[in-house]
Amino acid sequence: MEIVTTILSISLISVALAILIILAERLLNNYGDCQIDINGGARQMTAKGGSSLLSTLAGQGIFVPSACGGKATCGLCKVQVLDGAGPLLPTEEPYLSADERQKGFRLSCQVKVKQNIKILIPEELFNIREFKTRIAKIETLTHDIKGLRLDLQEPDRIRFKAGQYVQLYTKPYGKVRESVFRAYSMASVPSDDRSVELIVRQVPEGICTTYVHQELKEGDELRISGPSGDFYLRGDCDELVFIAGGSGLAPIRSLILDILEKQLAYKMTFFFGAVTLRDLYYLDFFRDLEKQHENFRFVPALSKPLPDDNWQGETGLITEVVNRFIPDGKNKEAYLCGSPGMINACLNVLQTKGIGPDKIFYDKF
Repeated sequence: MEIVTTILSISLISVALAILIILAERLLNNYGDCQIDINGGARQMTAKGGSSLLSTLAGQGIFVPSACGGKATCGLCKVQVLDGAGPLLPTEEPYLSADERQKGFRLSCQVKVKQNIKILIPEELFNIREFKTRIAKIETLTHDIKGLRLDLQEPDRIRFKAGQYVQLYTKPYGKVRESVFRAYSMASVPSDDRSVELIVRQVPEGICTTYVHQELKEGDELRISGPSGDFYLRGDCDELVFIAGGSGLAPIRSLILDILEKQLAYKMTFFFGAVTLRDLYYLDFFRDLEKQHENFRFVPALSKPLPDDNWQGETGLITEVVNRFIPDGKNKEAYLCGSPGMINACLNVLQTKGIGPDKIFYDKF
């Protein structure tokens, strides 16, 4: 009897403590309604406090660019906060220069809305929209890369610059109980304004990429927002050098197709690097473009081809291949998309060729 009484007492105490914790969390995290003032009163809104500024703005239809989905690893979601942000967090410091800190720039994914807040954002962010889409096609491009074609439903048209990206939103699945979003570059040509093509590589344990690779099927509805990004053609040159690896092919494909479609008078070379043959895709697609357009050259390369690959093309690190093919940087611009390691290595090679930092544009992922 004493044992039963003791167990009941412990159980009641545990329940009481759990209730107290829940009540305390609600009281401590209940910030009530907060006023958000944007661009000196140009736009004002009321939102429930407690969430990040990034997600709060998204809930109001204002989509601040973020490639990492709010994990403070990309540094893209900077906004200028004039009042109400609280102290700067250690997670923000690596992404903010001394000048930006002095001017009040913050990572909106790390700023929690706890009180009235005043911010400044670029006007173009008001043009970023949310789109409802339907998956028209899912294509297996390699063992770990899929291509998606999304037909726009509402709105049914999108305007973007070749090289820009959209943010893709997941739905809860498996053990993932909340929606997340990640940025993916558009691989399609801007003139095809009723659909969007994406290229998504599977990242081990990646919430969003696992959702795309394992959960989505043709005919499903999918939510995206955009367009965003400043990776687009400047074109103040005679010759363009494109370098990509893996799913970094996406924005490069969009840029090349747009240039060829508009018949712009640039000489172009596209270097596409991979490890083995199974990591390459769109080979026939770009080889056909090379045959059809005398101003376009396609150079795929493998760093570690297997004997069974029977590879007859260029071999070595993509930086080595670029070094062999590009004699100098005269009147050239370079556009890079791939892993940070690949891009950093390419920057060194391109600059030794005489292509200055102001002529090199890149997207790391």
